Amino acid sequence: MADFSLVCIDCGHVAPSGTVSGKCPRCGSEWQSAHYDYPRLGLTLPAIIGNRAFNLWRYQALLPIRNPASVVTLGEGGTPLVHAYNLGLMLGRPSVYIKDERQGPTGSFKDRQATLAVSVMKENGVTEAVVASTGNVAISYSAYCARAGIKLWAFFTSMVPQDKMREVALYGTQVIKVTGTYDRAKELAADFAKQRNLYFDRGARSIAAVESMKTLAFEVCEQLTRELGPVTGRGLNGGGALWRAPDWYVQSVSGGLGPLGVAKGFRELKEMGLINKTPKIAVVQAEGCAPFVNSFRAGLETAEPVTAPRTHIATLSTGQPGRVYTMLRHHILEHGGAMEAVSDDEAFRAMHVTAKMEGMAIEPASAVAFAGVINLVRSGAIAPSEVVVINATGHTIPVEREVLGEGWEKVLSGDTSEAAPQPQQEGLMAALDRLDDRIRSIAIVEDNADAARLLRRILQARGNYTINEAYDGKTGLALIREQLPDLVMLDLMMPEVDGFQVLDELRADKLTAKIPVIVITAKALTRADKDRLVGKVDGLMQKGSFMDDDLFAEITDALTK
Repeated sequence: MADFSLVCIDCGHVAPSGTVSGKCPRCGSEWQSAHYDYPRLGLTLPAIIGNRAFNLWRYQALLPIRNPASVVTLGEGGTPLVHAYNLGLMLGRPSVYIKDERQGPTGSFKDRQATLAVSVMKENGVTEAVVASTGNVAISYSAYCARAGIKLWAFFTSMVPQDKMREVALYGTQVIKVTGTYDRAKELAADFAKQRNLYFDRGARSIAAVESMKTLAFEVCEQLTRELGPVTGRGLNGGGALWRAPDWYVQSVSGGLGPLGVAKGFRELKEMGLINKTPKIAVVQAEGCAPFVNSFRAGLETAEPVTAPRTHIATLSTGQPGRVYTMLRHHILEHGGAMEAVSDDEAFRAMHVTAKMEGMAIEPASAVAFAGVINLVRSGAIAPSEVVVINATGHTIPVEREVLGEGWEKVLSGDTSEAAPQPQQEGLMAALDRLDDRIRSIAIVEDNADAARLLRRILQARGNYTINEAYDGKTGLALIREQLPDLVMLDLMMPEVDGFQVLDELRADKLTAKIPVIVITAKALTRADKDRLVGKVDGLMQKGSFMDDDLFAEITDALTK
């Protein structure tokens, strides 16, 4: 049983007891925060969790549930922290990690929210509830409500993919599809719950929802400590070894609940003396619906709503973040971080990159965070030495139409505004995939095996090419002369025979003089170096600062010269 109190964010009133779904007894505010005995837990938490399974409920002492018998669980939490080695190598950021929330019971990080929120419902005797969702929340709540025996009504905007709505219906939830924006769907859901006197999930105003998300911070710090080792220091526990926190935590957002809870988790770990710093938080949105980013860049204290979302990533189309924006803004201004927007095309490109480089298929909403990291690296906001954790928030498995039959959804008109534009038929990835047909064979001459492997993986993921590798200049020259490839990718810094010498000999030989060469190097080129390359190379790229589409743009340019 957790020992916690409720502190009103508006008036500061401390309530030692009461329900977590209520209001401040002094001022009536719906914005309250759960507080725990942090000095005591700083001394005892590592021992308390030491023998518990690695899942969300190992942190029960820091969760607002009074009766453990009320817990509704499907085995959530404890998701892998994957070292994104290939992506990090491509970006020149070797310490990029992916928190793989796809591994949750229903395939998204919202399972954390659902397990605690539904457990609190059960503890408080709720038998029927209403939720508004852009997809994953309703799926998770439907699964946990089914397990708890709670009837659920789920309100969606009509922009939500049909696959997600079908999955919700499969659990027995009544689907209400609103032909309007997500914010309008929330309004109608709240009205419906009020009229029927039903429990309405309040999102970020729900203590259970915020508290559930902080378990991501707890797990990440434990996992990084196992991966990279503890850091030296002295915390409240008096020890000389602390848990390791990342430098950056990055997540795509719709309403912002996830990062809000994660930020609280990092602050609690710092207050308990278990970590020595509060990480920077990066909030990433789709450009077509980016009220966080637009308001942050304008220096606004409160968010300016987006009334007409223009993004094909419907699950991120919350136009009115409300107070969550202000709270996250304060955290970022105090502890560092960023609010970043990416285009739909950048997100779709990031989906391809993540799948092809790391073997992880993520949904478009997750890909927004990955695209944000790429942009933050390119802008220099994320330094090469920093540890970055990206939340792969989830993916879902489609439910076949035949399983449900007809009549599984009800349509409710809530908006008569102009419909969102349809996706373009031709996108960035489609254009980049059209390479010159002349490429059939490629020679990679690179003494770093990891770099050669990355180049091979990028090429293999984008076409069927014959690829041969050589790991020094002498062997590379022999390979090129024997194979006469259509393209050479060449490193400059190699032992004995370096890339400059390879180039000189290739251009002096009639058989190889016309073969396009793209140099990919980590060397900071001097003026003299550049002079030696003039007229001999068809492209020049810096290691650790290119993506796969950059590489293919260089290839296309080289072949059309």
